Amino acid sequence: MTSTDDVTLGRKDPKTRETSEPAIAMVDEQGTVVAWTQAAERLVGYSAGDVMGRSVVLVLPCSEAAPTMSAYVEQCRTQNGWPGATAVRHRNGRMLDVDLRISMLRGQDESIRWLMSVSDVGTPVGQAVNGSARESLLIRTPIGISVRDPQLRCAWVNDAMESHDGISRDRRLGRRSADVLPGAERDALEAVMRQVLESGTTRVHEYRRPKPAAGPLREHTFAASSSCLQDADGRALGVCTIDVDVTERRRLRERLAALGQAGMRLGRTLDLMQTSQELADIAVTLFADYAAVDLEQPVPFGEGPPVRVGPMGRRLSAFRRAGVASIHEGAPESPWVRGEPVPMPPASPIADALHTGRSHLEPIVDTAPGTWIDRDPVRAQKIHESGVHSLMVVPIRARQALLGVAFFLRTGNPAPFQEVDRLLAEELVSRAAESLDNGRQYAREHSVALTLQRQLLPHRLRGGVAVEAASRYLPADMDRGVGGDWFDVIPLSGARVALVVGDVVGHGINAAATMGRLRTAVHTLADMELPPDEVLAHLDDTVQRLAEEDADVPDQRSAAVGATCVYAVYDPVTRKCTMAAAGHPPPAIVDPQGGVTFADLPSGTPLGTGLGVPFESVELELPEGSLIALYTDGLIESRDHDIDVGMNRLGAALAQPGRSLEDLCSRAMDTFPGRGPSDDVTLLVVRTRSLSPDRVASWTLPNDRTAARSARQVAAGQLAEWGLEGVEGPTKLIVSELVTNAVRYSTGPIHLRLIQHQVLTCEVSDTDVCSPRLRRARTVDENGRGLSLVAHLSRRWGSRSIPDGKVVWAEEDLVSARPHARGVPARRP
Repeated sequence: MTSTDDVTLGRKDPKTRETSEPAIAMVDEQGTVVAWTQAAERLVGYSAGDVMGRSVVLVLPCSEAAPTMSAYVEQCRTQNGWPGATAVRHRNGRMLDVDLRISMLRGQDESIRWLMSVSDVGTPVGQAVNGSARESLLIRTPIGISVRDPQLRCAWVNDAMESHDGISRDRRLGRRSADVLPGAERDALEAVMRQVLESGTTRVHEYRRPKPAAGPLREHTFAASSSCLQDADGRALGVCTIDVDVTERRRLRERLAALGQAGMRLGRTLDLMQTSQELADIAVTLFADYAAVDLEQPVPFGEGPPVRVGPMGRRLSAFRRAGVASIHEGAPESPWVRGEPVPMPPASPIADALHTGRSHLEPIVDTAPGTWIDRDPVRAQKIHESGVHSLMVVPIRARQALLGVAFFLRTGNPAPFQEVDRLLAEELVSRAAESLDNGRQYAREHSVALTLQRQLLPHRLRGGVAVEAASRYLPADMDRGVGGDWFDVIPLSGARVALVVGDVVGHGINAAATMGRLRTAVHTLADMELPPDEVLAHLDDTVQRLAEEDADVPDQRSAAVGATCVYAVYDPVTRKCTMAAAGHPPPAIVDPQGGVTFADLPSGTPLGTGLGVPFESVELELPEGSLIALYTDGLIESRDHDIDVGMNRLGAALAQPGRSLEDLCSRAMDTFPGRGPSDDVTLLVVRTRSLSPDRVASWTLPNDRTAARSARQVAAGQLAEWGLEGVEGPTKLIVSELVTNAVRYSTGPIHLRLIQHQVLTCEVSDTDVCSPRLRRARTVDENGRGLSLVAHLSRRWGSRSIPDGKVVWAEEDLVSARPHARGVPARRP
């Protein structure tokens, strides 16, 4: 066996307890205990007299099946793969989980002893020597062990000791430290060992010495723990000294402390590009001459699922440079600047690191022909030009997802990267990965939220001939850009428009989702041509139903579901505006001369309260050019002012005759300058128009068989007067069918109205309150095809209720004189 016979059984329990020294025992090849320590007695309860000359199975039952210690060590290697976990038996019978390190020692006659170092702290023995350090680094650190007799002559030593001081085993055995070590170090070491022999305790001390083949770090720091070995009578048999090279671990601790300070800059932002640049900057400050951070391309934009780490992951997608730093100005080592796509060589350590999720350390870069660098000409050129001699590749991972990769190079610093540098780089990348993952999730949520908001709010406002419209929307959740306010301008039949502004309780994406459901419901109710008070009544039922549905969802975080809303319908023919509110601030009305009033409108109860209080509509006649401003309370409410102050400021901002609507909206949104909104803010401003009387024609027809013929005649005459002879044919058919139905199902007078605006609207009103229904006529049926013909000839058709009956309407396109226009009904009653 060689120096690899140093083996450690490491405990898997992450909990640790501080201890002052490890428990040490020495056994021969047959497993017989030949030396004991006070620390071992304290750990397992057996004194030296209890165990000396007996089998180690007494305290280490797992070794019972092995005939020799060599066989036991080999058995542990095979089964546990070292390090593993083991247990020892206390004198009282209970089992203790421990860390066990077994080291083979050789004597002068090539005899073998085994040193067993046991600790119940859950960390390798070296940590008891020099405090906490990275276990992964410690396991790779050779531990030198020597055992000296009472005269301080070396009796046993392991192979690793030679790597510490350059003294061979043959030269060391049988000699004191004074015979082989320099004076100052010799005197200090022997003084400590004499104290140990006299006191029977353990002493720890540190010293510095040049280390053979140490590379650029010629002087290393060692920690030595010396323990007194006792015989069966408790007399001192000698001193066991365990030497650990703590140089790298100290460097690691120092760098980790520096990383802790510098790392405070990480995670202060959710901006992925900024976090990547901070990662590169910190790396160059701590250990690298050049650092680059490349993120998987969808990551900065929150698009798509991240790449999964491991052999089953999909093929790697493109990467984009997100951070770059160098000790040289302008980072000449980098072929790509921030924001540019970065190709990844398929057969290279870079690709291996990305696929496996494990770091790659290349202390000395091999630039010989045929290597992976030779197959990547872009990187090869920069490596040669910049003098890159050492590199590390560290994948950026979070929750088994690959976010990107970090590159670290050395050009000016002649020392190659070592394991301590890799550990430091992994620690730094791990800290950055958490911030990057948070940023990725935020970017994805932000992208989803913005997409949702864009889909839920109107892309453009269609006021038709009724109004000119402009709007503003400012969510309180500026980070995500979404909220619960909504607004709309909905075209209705007869050139009318519906104006709506609503405010859902809460902010953010949940409020936006609820807002989207209510906005859809409002569109449906608007298509039903209901008056404003009935629209709000139905919307109130919808909000209550949504609240009940949310309450039934298991594990759903309870949240208040409620909203306020104002709904208005403006008719450019009559210049009348009918409006109703549900717990919402009243609209502002500005006449053409700049006079401001707020509609005397019953405020109503908020939607979803379930109080059953009916909503009330108010009708106003407005002069042409009036402004109607609908808004949410976020525009007028403030912690510093009463709501009246906000309404007065809004009115003053709107009372500017002659200004454009966009200008007025901007002025109104600045009524409280210098503060961000504490609530979502929405503003919808429209300027009313009126339809010229010469574009509207109406007639009263008798309720008899002549009505249809009269309707066709007056309609044809009016179309000729308007110059719309191209649509005379389909219009006469539509008018004839609608009037015929009115004669058949109503008893009072029949009214026909033609409105020429963006389309041609034909309206027939009667006293029957029942809405017509489209049905499929059978072959043998003589009737039932009228509405099908209307649907085929018109672009859309429908009906609406009026106080004394109903209106059935149909719209035709004016852009074509073809006899058969598109037949896509808006609603089929």
